[in-house]
Amino acid sequence: MGYAIGVDVGGTFTDVVLRGTSGAISVAKCLSTHYDPIAGIVSGVTRVLGGRDPAQVTRVVHATTLATNAVLERKGVRVAYVTTQGFRAAIPLGRYARVEEDRYDLRFTPPPPPVAPGDCFEVVERVSARGAVLTPLDTGSVHRVADAIAARGIESAAVCLLHSYANPDHERRVARILRATIPAVVISSEVWPEIREYERATTAIMSAYIGPLMASYLSRLRERLAELGIHAPVHVMESSGGVISAELAARRAVATIESGPAAGVLAATGAGFAEAISFDMGGTTAKTCVVRGGRPEITHEFHVGGKGSFGGRRAGTGVPIKTPAIDLAEVGAGGGSVAWLDPAGALRVGPRSAGSSPGPACYGLGGSEPTVTDANLVLGYLSSASIPLSPPLADKALDRLASPLGVTREEAAYAVHEIVSASMASAVHVVTVQRGIDPRGFALVAFGGAGPMHAARVAERFGIGTVAVPAHCGVASAAGLLSGALSTDRVLSRLDAPDPEAIFTSLAGDAAADLGLSLSAPGVRVLRSVDVRFKGQSHDLTVEWSGDRDVLESRFFRRYAEVYGITQRGEVELVSYRVRVTTPPDDAPPDGGAPLGAGAAEGRTAESGAARTAEPGATPTAGTRKAYFPECGGYTDVPVHTRDTLAGAGGRADGPAIVEDPGSTIVIPPGWTARLTPAQAVHLTRSIP
Repeated sequence: MGYAIGVDVGGTFTDVVLRGTSGAISVAKCLSTHYDPIAGIVSGVTRVLGGRDPAQVTRVVHATTLATNAVLERKGVRVAYVTTQGFRAAIPLGRYARVEEDRYDLRFTPPPPPVAPGDCFEVVERVSARGAVLTPLDTGSVHRVADAIAARGIESAAVCLLHSYANPDHERRVARILRATIPAVVISSEVWPEIREYERATTAIMSAYIGPLMASYLSRLRERLAELGIHAPVHVMESSGGVISAELAARRAVATIESGPAAGVLAATGAGFAEAISFDMGGTTAKTCVVRGGRPEITHEFHVGGKGSFGGRRAGTGVPIKTPAIDLAEVGAGGGSVAWLDPAGALRVGPRSAGSSPGPACYGLGGSEPTVTDANLVLGYLSSASIPLSPPLADKALDRLASPLGVTREEAAYAVHEIVSASMASAVHVVTVQRGIDPRGFALVAFGGAGPMHAARVAERFGIGTVAVPAHCGVASAAGLLSGALSTDRVLSRLDAPDPEAIFTSLAGDAAADLGLSLSAPGVRVLRSVDVRFKGQSHDLTVEWSGDRDVLESRFFRRYAEVYGITQRGEVELVSYRVRVTTPPDDAPPDGGAPLGAGAAEGRTAESGAARTAEPGATPTAGTRKAYFPECGGYTDVPVHTRDTLAGAGGRADGPAIVEDPGSTIVIPPGWTARLTPAQAVHLTRSIP
């Protein structure tokens, strides 16, 4: 029997899921080790293996925040930027939007560019937008640039020559010369050959910036797993929800910037709802995404390292990345978010997080500041977690808020709970209402260590009447990793190319080679799409490809109306051609393996202190405890179930009630009813409109 392992490293916990070929899974949760993420991974993998033979592991799939953290913390390697003569200043000048809080700041200082002005270089050459050589490449200028970069001690370079998407020959020749003295060289025509010079340049720069870190990290991870006896291939989740080899992830590191959040969305797509809102709340952040027709929304450009506004990214405040990514909204709100009072005495929650060290006060690891987890423990929503929790320490932390606010401890705790729920609701607002989508027809799929505790309250704010909490919801992102197909994307910009079929064929062949596949192999799928725009406009929309021009234009007109809210007709042009090659992993369960589906769990392994499920043969019983609900006038005795005792109670519980999992807790407020499904998911429906 073979096993696949999914590993998701979060800001507070590292989640590990082991799945057998039958689809049965085991899970483990341990605190993340920020000084060395691999140490936490090894600890989790060791626990989830138990007594199993590590040699039977056939695949390890990893979601990592390494790339994101390197960009946010500016801890990547030093990069040299090489471009066409006359365009060196494009990156130092950059592009920055003066958003609300910056607009009237007389002391405003824009963020530093991704490459220092002194590390930007020019070579003599020029290619037109149609690919014609206007100025031949001067190799002498390239050798001089190579010497200057080496003299500065820079070991990573990004090359982005003007219009290289139309003719990459000059970029390839520049790279050959640079690689003689520079260990790592990235060229834009290999990373993402698409129009828009600034975005293509920053995408290449970010790949060169984090690529060496990613290569080193994945190499060390393979070595540490080998020490455990695991010699299986290591795969990495990419931003668009596909899974690529570790070798390809090292070469195209920029594709992994949204690796972790993408895995959670895949878990939500397996919850059985065609129209859903993914709601993932962990220890540090909360993330939302819209799933329509069973597929998550995909964007082809996002910004990293910029400012957020009500859960969304504001274009122009970070570094633009041109690569497919699941379209997420994110806020700094999680179980570890710290509650604090601003100078005016108003209560705020986040975005700063206590993380895994020292963690919330109730962890007993040295933290003393009040967090969302401490508030939920005081309110009675939470009693146990993946580590033992200390109610007295949580009480003491919340008293630090209650005293200056002049309220009771439980009132301060509920205020923290309400504020963080409102903050997370802003992210739902970004992906629905702000885009013209009525959320009332969607199900909210909640997971993550803290998501199910807040999901019903978030749903109430939008009139959403269904909340779904899948089995193993506390490790949903790690489980989602195992549902991702092996896949990769390719793109090429060609303005109204005379032979699109030839472009698609070439792109599909390159993508299949990236995955080590043959296009004729069983199970291999090639999805084709194209970017279309009205002639004379500068922005385009991606639609499914059709060789019939009338059908293609009809799809574009329909998509245009969906995005912009107006119906328009006119002459269109094709800009970029895209392919996505996918194949199911060899270890996929025979039934397709919904990531959080049927509860044929081999075990629900968790750290000590976790809530336990009933032992086999035991009579399911539910306990009670006091929990705080304003609708009930404060604290009231509520039944506390596990999924097993819920099944023993007829599979139904009316709120107020609580359902505890080893890795998460579901809060059922008054006016809601919980039902257990055959797949061991808990569905909450609102009985009070």
